[in-house]
Amino acid sequence: MNSKLPTTGTTIFAVMSNLAHEHKAINLSQGFPSFNPDQALLDLVTHYLNNNGNQYAPMVGVPKLRQSIADKVSMLYGRSVDPDTEVTVCDGATEGLFSAIQATVHPGDEVIIFDPAFDSYEPAVTLAGGRTVHIPLIETEANPDYHIDWERLESAINERTRLIILNFPHNPSGVILESEDLDRLAEMVRNTNVYLISDEVYEHIVFDGAEHQSFIRHDELWERSFVISSFGKTYHATGWKVGYCVAPPALTNEFRKIHQWVCYAVVSPIQYAIGDYMASTPEHYKALPIFYEEKRDRFCDLIKNSRFIFRPSKGTFFQILDYSEITDEDDTSYAKRLTREIGVASIPVSVFCEKVPSSRELRFCFAKDDDMLEKAAERLCRL
Repeated sequence: MNSKLPTTGTTIFAVMSNLAHEHKAINLSQGFPSFNPDQALLDLVTHYLNNNGNQYAPMVGVPKLRQSIADKVSMLYGRSVDPDTEVTVCDGATEGLFSAIQATVHPGDEVIIFDPAFDSYEPAVTLAGGRTVHIPLIETEANPDYHIDWERLESAINERTRLIILNFPHNPSGVILESEDLDRLAEMVRNTNVYLISDEVYEHIVFDGAEHQSFIRHDELWERSFVISSFGKTYHATGWKVGYCVAPPALTNEFRKIHQWVCYAVVSPIQYAIGDYMASTPEHYKALPIFYEEKRDRFCDLIKNSRFIFRPSKGTFFQILDYSEITDEDDTSYAKRLTREIGVASIPVSVFCEKVPSSRELRFCFAKDDDMLEKAAERLCRL
């Protein structure tokens, strides 16, 4: 068969999780929690499984859940969105991203992404006939955290640019945007036909008192944005694969044209359950920053005397560790070797990049029980 994705192999997440399983390693690679959702949410799922919640949901999502999403958007970001014309429930954020890209990108269009970038973006662009333009995030003396190279972005935007995809809080680095970044982006796209996808699946996992800068907040960016989020990250249920897209009516209309043929509908009992839970338990996502900040602080404290170099993550449930003082081995080889030899699995950062960076960095997931973090840290500190 003539492959449509000839350069695509097995995702690194599957590779590292399989290697962790093979070697009985502590798996800090793939981004999933080691703990269950709130029992109250699980009880709601069980309720709907046993009480007529098992048939097709509406294509756009069950009304109660879409209303709960709209209520949350209004409360957190100050924008009133119509649950009927601006909110769509997706088969996970990955489907939401795929559908938004397919709705937007035509053959020959260019799509700008920022490396390190999540690995699902480029294949979706390729399948739409577009060309992905990679712009590396940079680190400078003035700002040692990964951040956007605004001059390079400005020079990359041209008449073929159809879409820019941004992901903040950022996977894998954990960096976040400031309000000034949204203003700067608005200036750059103001007189263009460029659309935006804002991948905000970690919207509730922001630390140190910072505020998540959703594109929904920004009047000018909102007009051209698909904002994608995930219940899996928020409710410790990544295997449920339920997310959503919030976008203005015209964009939502085009999004739904693709969504209906990709999956048509999303699993019904979980939609009903999350809709109820969001309405009754908003304190869950409000408390999430503190919950994961404690996890971050615990992990960072455990490895502070190791040979790794790091700055505590500003968001997500990932921590980047620089291993350049330990070895100059490439990150993919080193991640695999650590999995085999000390029994701790991670993700090499280079797999998120078009060009292999000169840095030596691994990504570790700290959405784990304390016992697991303690055992992993003890092994990492031996290096």
